[in-house]
Amino acid sequence: MSPDAYLEMAETEAGHWWFRGRRNILSTILAGLALPRDASILEIGAGTGGNLAMLSQFGNVSAVEMDGTALQLAREKTHGVYDIRSGRCPDDMPFPDRSFDLVCLLDCLEHIADDAGSLACAGRMLKPGGAVLITVPAYQWLWSRHDVFLHHQRRYSRRSLQALVTRCGFRLDRITYFNMLLSPLAIAARFSDQLRDSQTATGAGIPAQPINRALHALFSTERHWLARGSLPFGISLMAIVRAS
Repeated sequence: MSPDAYLEMAETEAGHWWFRGRRNILSTILAGLALPRDASILEIGAGTGGNLAMLSQFGNVSAVEMDGTALQLAREKTHGVYDIRSGRCPDDMPFPDRSFDLVCLLDCLEHIADDAGSLACAGRMLKPGGAVLITVPAYQWLWSRHDVFLHHQRRYSRRSLQALVTRCGFRLDRITYFNMLLSPLAIAARFSDQLRDSQTATGAGIPAQPINRALHALFSTERHWLARGSLPFGISLMAIVRAS
């Protein structure tokens, strides 16, 4: 991601409806994984550290971030509570193999040219029986200025993410779309950016508080459905994979 994108993330991820809603959804998913009581958890591509407090509800959290600006922001925001190290996938991981019960790639793979090598690298970090939790943006046809601003390499379909998981030798426990309820608004915004040839991404900043609260509440509602099953579409994808 660009330095501007990281600075914007640092300013908005505590309050923006999308970041808050995703954390609510992921905490529900993690609660159902039956992780060990003192699970060791690694987030690869931790950005400015917005997920670390949520992840710490489920175990002892470490993190890897390649961008120096994001790394510094994450350490400052979390006051040194977490072990956040500089590194990158697939060939510069600062932790030993087989160290973690859970590895998280939360909207990370789409930024990396070698997504297969990076997913395989995440797998090497797992203890026996461990899992990798993945979220990525969905639908390549939705590509827009938003993806350019965030330095995405690609977006995924259910089929392409399944193929990646299989190619890397993992067993797929679960795959589902999410961010379904608000997808019509998001799709309209992305097409509007394309038609206007906008140089900025619609919806990046925090909207007015009443709107922000309403969007957060609606997005977070999906956690109840995802606790029981899968969603048929949405502008994000989530997968849980394990070594086969």
